[in-house]
Amino acid sequence: MTSLPTRPVAAILLLLVPACSAGPERSDAYGNFEATEVLVASEVSGRLVHFSVHEGDLLDAGLPVAVVDTTQLVLRRGQVIAQKAAVRSRLGSIAAQVSVLEEQKRVAEREKERIEGLLSDGAATTKQRDDVDGQLAVLDRQIQSIRTQNAPIFAELDVLDAQLAVLGDQVARSRVVNPVAGTVVATYAEESELTAAGRPLYRIARLDTLTLRAYVSGAQLGHVTLGGRVEVLVDEDRETNRSLEGTVTWIASEAEFTPKPIQTKEERVDLVYAVKVRVPNPDGRLKIGMPGEVRFGAASN
Repeated sequence: MTSLPTRPVAAILLLLVPACSAGPERSDAYGNFEATEVLVASEVSGRLVHFSVHEGDLLDAGLPVAVVDTTQLVLRRGQVIAQKAAVRSRLGSIAAQVSVLEEQKRVAEREKERIEGLLSDGAATTKQRDDVDGQLAVLDRQIQSIRTQNAPIFAELDVLDAQLAVLGDQVARSRVVNPVAGTVVATYAEESELTAAGRPLYRIARLDTLTLRAYVSGAQLGHVTLGGRVEVLVDEDRETNRSLEGTVTWIASEAEFTPKPIQTKEERVDLVYAVKVRVPNPDGRLKIGMPGEVRFGAASN
């Protein structure tokens, strides 16, 4: 059997080794996309008489999306209004009593003037004048005593007004308004279900711009600047990447261990710094949780 020459084979292997080792350019950081999510909850308890939110809906800020049954709140409000009217009627009774006493005081004052005139002519005695003065003093004390009854009534009216304000606020909160513009990520309730104060109804996030949370080593921090533009890579298909431009919006001030989903077990023991890169997502192709890569020197700052 004829042996093949060895030198040409060795030369071919030497040529292949550098070709195999020269792979695509490595990225500087790796991470996953996330979005700022808002959990919208009911602020009062009751039955959802209206709930028009579905996963994937695009909602504007300030849009009414749900209504909780307010029947019990309205009934309680009517009860408090009736109590307030009853309390006010007591004010009318007190005012009538004061009016009677003030009329008696005016009569006594006229009597005093008449007696003083007679006293100057010697036709009346000082005892008669003293008796009228005593009567006037008694009337003043009675008027003052009755008027002091107004204070607790006004205090009671203040309490009822506060209850009406609370009930009015609860009625207003029964109408759920979407707080921020975005896309509904998940829903947790259905129309006609019973809900409670603080129970989540749905979760919404702004998906027109996502944040890539990536991790860099201490040696790479010198290449990262707040407000700097970077290149972000996401998978286009199995072979190619899609290049996007992002802006660094946050750099961690303290190091942490590399998160488990990012690198291999050996690399997870390294200390890294988290950075956030804001990436526009006008077409919605970026998804929450999608992996991404960052190259700091590929985009001009």
